[in-house]
Amino acid sequence: MPAPTRPITPQQRRADLILAAVVFVAGIISAVLSSISEIYGDEQAPLPFAVPYLVVLAAPLAFRRVWPAQVALVVSAAYFVAVTFRIPELYAGNVAMFIALYTVGAWMTNRRAATIVRATIIAGMFLWLIITMYRDAIDTADEADVIAGAMSPYIAFMLLQLLVNVLYFGGAYYFGERAWHSAMQRAALEQRTADLEREREVTAAQAVALDRVRIARELHDVVAHHVSVMGVQAGAARVVIDADPGEAKRILTGIESSARDAIGELRNLLETLRSSEEDAADAASTLDLDDITALVAATREAGIPATYEVIGEPRPVPAMVAVNLYRIAQESLTNARRHAGAGATADVRLRYTDAAVELEVVNTGRRVLTARAGLGQLGMRERAAASGGTIESGPRERGGWRVRVSVPLVASLAGATA
Repeated sequence: MPAPTRPITPQQRRADLILAAVVFVAGIISAVLSSISEIYGDEQAPLPFAVPYLVVLAAPLAFRRVWPAQVALVVSAAYFVAVTFRIPELYAGNVAMFIALYTVGAWMTNRRAATIVRATIIAGMFLWLIITMYRDAIDTADEADVIAGAMSPYIAFMLLQLLVNVLYFGGAYYFGERAWHSAMQRAALEQRTADLEREREVTAAQAVALDRVRIARELHDVVAHHVSVMGVQAGAARVVIDADPGEAKRILTGIESSARDAIGELRNLLETLRSSEEDAADAASTLDLDDITALVAATREAGIPATYEVIGEPRPVPAMVAVNLYRIAQESLTNARRHAGAGATADVRLRYTDAAVELEVVNTGRRVLTARAGLGQLGMRERAAASGGTIESGPRERGGWRVRVSVPLVASLAGATA
């Protein structure tokens, strides 16, 4: 029979050793008292025979969880031999066999084998009991009280023996099954708890990674926009500072304003990162689609002619969608200033349809032969996906770049309401 695969703890091993010792000591006491009381009468075997019998009976119990089937067979065989040869000990044997049968049901992993082992032992014991009862009935058939009626004392005693054995073996079988199912339920619960703990750790790690991505995206959007504006303005101021000090002064004032705006947005970003999710949502809602006008104006001040057009009837847009569209427009205009080259123009269109809101940013300029995916492009794709929309971003055949974002408005509103 296969050994059980359930883990056996050191405490359980010690408990089995103690159980074997207790059964042996109790068996010695029971054998002495049974010998004195002469439970088998003249057919009783000598008391010293009880010692090896109790060793064979009790010692296997120390390994009952390791080899439950083997232990049950050895204990049952020892008990059968002891009763057959009238060794003066019954009670420790009964206890040991009950424990052995219970252990087969409670610890054997192969449930089919466990059923076969227990059924074989129980059938063998009942067969032996029936043979014994039949033999005793033949031996006492000439006694008058045996045939005195349907419920003579002998028949009543035999029925009582059958009932006791049914309860004895049925109890060992039932409680063994109950212990097995309880152990399986407990193991399943522990496994489920371990799985949930692993899922919690994975979720926590994912949350940290998402926070890092969000922080990186926000920092890139805030810093790249303002620094690029200040870089373009600083270059323009350097060019005109000798020829037109007034114009240079105006440009420097724009640089100062851009620096102030950058510091303000960085402060808002840090406050958002320190706040709760509800506070973060409130902080994010301070940016709206109307603020795209300021982005376009800043682009013009940086030296790139830019236009802004709203097409369709404006409709309510969830705050997070508005923030993401604003940041996409900001990144697109920043890329136009950095990469479009001299003489480039930019056009921003915000289009409302029955089912969606669309943002399109198109700039002219130098042709892009190989599109290189940077952090800005990655951030725009993440923002579009977070809004439940799609994005198209790529070079134009005539030069320049086009970014087009479409966000389903009905789904966004439903998500915001939920």
